[in-house]
Amino acid sequence: MEFENRIISREINRLLYEKGLTMGTAESCTGGRIAEAVIATPGASNYFKGSIISYVDEIKERLLGVDHELLEEKTAVCEEMAQQMVAGACKTLCVDFAIAATGVAGPGGGTKENPVGTIWLACGKPGDTVTLKLTDDDGRDLNIARATNKAMQMFFDYLTERIKTEEQEA
Repeated sequence: MEFENRIISREINRLLYEKGLTMGTAESCTGGRIAEAVIATPGASNYFKGSIISYVDEIKERLLGVDHELLEEKTAVCEEMAQQMVAGACKTLCVDFAIAATGVAGPGGGTKENPVGTIWLACGKPGDTVTLKLTDDDGRDLNIARATNKAMQMFFDYLTERIKTEEQEA
């Protein structure tokens, strides 16, 4: 997966650099692994502004501005939280796009509603995000690696689609 992430990172680099766009990440359960995959490509400083590792709810609220009531009602492991993390990262980091991850990597911490391996990914910008729910549990390391890989692929697909649409409309 790491090799695949490097290839995807180069393609993300090309797309963002060509268009003069910026990105960042907001990560919980992946703990910075998505940011690490993004910056694996030389030149990432041209478009990658930073990452917020919001491992606890307090940081999600204070730095990303996520809704406290959402945390109370649905916990941090839900689609809406991933979407709010994207919006918060875009605002806080002053970037065009963001990737977010929130979930339960394991080995502990799972609940009946959100068992270990439940990870929500989101990418995009405020008002235009795509999401993906992962549910497999193959152990902490593989759960994080899979989430990182899926997030990178999802963001590449998102960018490709949006840029192609913009070019067709121009």
